[in-house]
Amino acid sequence: MDFSWLVARSAFADHLPLAAWAHRALCRAAVTHPHLTPLTQIADALRSAQKIAIAAHVRPDGDAIGSVMGLALSLRAMGKTVHALLEDGVPVNLSFLPESRTILTPPYADFEIDVAVALDTASHERLGQNTVAALARAPLLIDIDHHPSNPGYGQLNHIDGVQPAVGQIVYELLRVGNFPITDAVMQHLFTAISTDTGSFQYSSTTARTHQIAAEMMTAGLDTSRLAQLLYQTYPARRLLLMRAMLNEMAYRAEGRIVSWNLTQTLMAEAQMEPGDTEGLIDTLRMIDTVISAVIFEELPDGKIRVSARSKDSRLDVSAVCAQFGGGGHRMAAGARMKGPIVQAADTYLNSLEHEVRRLA
Repeated sequence: MDFSWLVARSAFADHLPLAAWAHRALCRAAVTHPHLTPLTQIADALRSAQKIAIAAHVRPDGDAIGSVMGLALSLRAMGKTVHALLEDGVPVNLSFLPESRTILTPPYADFEIDVAVALDTASHERLGQNTVAALARAPLLIDIDHHPSNPGYGQLNHIDGVQPAVGQIVYELLRVGNFPITDAVMQHLFTAISTDTGSFQYSSTTARTHQIAAEMMTAGLDTSRLAQLLYQTYPARRLLLMRAMLNEMAYRAEGRIVSWNLTQTLMAEAQMEPGDTEGLIDTLRMIDTVISAVIFEELPDGKIRVSARSKDSRLDVSAVCAQFGGGGHRMAAGARMKGPIVQAADTYLNSLEHEVRRLA
């Protein structure tokens, strides 16, 4: 393993004890699984740092925001300087979360950092161009994720594809490091876990997932209030989108596939804001005959964002998305395709239908 970056980057050159620790940490990492650095080792790295930046993927969801802020608030409670970075900021539907206003968006100030942390981001570029550049200021990058396709782009990597949410990994990290777990930290991590498990409904949910929720409730977390804000509080414009979706959805493969095309025209008519479509795909997936639901979203640059879901473990939608340069999880995945939206949808659905018809 090449350690030359420790010498080349000035942040650690000015912090020799931390530089020496990082060298020892990477030596230990070389003899462990390359993509599953022990959480104790990551906790040591964070404990030794004073200036930290934490980021997650573009178009952040509940797991991304909850994981970033859950870790950030815990480290701030330890007296550390922590910059929380999100290329696209916080969507309106999650702006109620504590201290979410402290999340930074580009252009970022010219701050110095000892350690950078990327959470819930399957590939380095998914952090966003500005965020990648900001994190590059740190001599040590820690990559924590639950997407199996993550190649491990950090110097320390904890990629655990079995975990249902990165928020669950962060919770375990705080536990093993004996880091503060305040009510605000729990609000963020509960949001991360709840949203990425479909409110504890998805097959990825484990007994430990429920235990963590129970531990938070025992510690005094008001999960009922959070559930109401997450799942029972929507702007009227979201219902306009849902109405359009129910009117326009289309079936294929004898009703086993359902899809919807979300156009820029409809977004403008509904005055859609980031986060408004969160969970709409689950409404499509509820249909009894459906085993795969797909939403095609027209982006401002003309590309098409594909969001795919499966409710049959035999159907791996991440494999279908991989055909178009995407990826994700077996039951939930995504991709970006060239427009126009009708042609992109037809191309993707042809591939999906081929896989669906292979099932018994």
